[in-house]
Amino acid sequence: LVWERLAALAARPSFWRTAAGSLGRIFGGFALGAAAGTLLAVITSALSWADWLFRPMVKVIRAVPVASFIVLVLLWASTGRVPAIVSGLMVLPVLWGNVCKGISQTDGQLLEAARAYRFGRWKTLRLVYVPSVLPYFASGCATGLGLAWKAGVAAEVLCQPRLAIGTQVYRAKITLSTGELFAWTFVIILLSAGFEKLFLLLLDCVTRAVTGEVPQC
Repeated sequence: LVWERLAALAARPSFWRTAAGSLGRIFGGFALGAAAGTLLAVITSALSWADWLFRPMVKVIRAVPVASFIVLVLLWASTGRVPAIVSGLMVLPVLWGNVCKGISQTDGQLLEAARAYRFGRWKTLRLVYVPSVLPYFASGCATGLGLAWKAGVAAEVLCQPRLAIGTQVYRAKITLSTGELFAWTFVIILLSAGFEKLFLLLLDCVTRAVTGEVPQC
């Protein structure tokens, strides 16, 4: 029943527009949250006053339930933007924590060698910090992508924007269409897993290019 319903949904042009709409919102939110979390980690690791200022804010974001964020953001933003904003807020603390840990775990002897050989800032960043931080960043991205999908679809269920998987999940629920509900759930799992694999592969290729290794993508 579920596979038949999924095949019937996939035959409609609106199905692909709906999947693309949710993918765009959630990817946009993830990218925004990852960039903000990484930048904030660099700033708080370099400046003690920034760490004192921003660390409590990040902890508050991490502690507030997703449903509360959805309702609060809905008061200030349009329904189409709420899923992206909420996804970004869920990703930000994860990337901040992981990148901060990666920076703090950078080998001091490598930094000493970089200073001894008079490496510039870019060369030190490329050859010392990037290889050290990358595993933590990749781990944060893998976790953040899952959170982004969960939070983004939950926001779509509550906000019901046009062409959104969460909207279709809600409609399937109120019409008691169990087959359609499971079909859309399977689509969420498929998009989340596929996008995560593709993104991490791309991240590995970019990192190899930055550090001077031969990309294997």
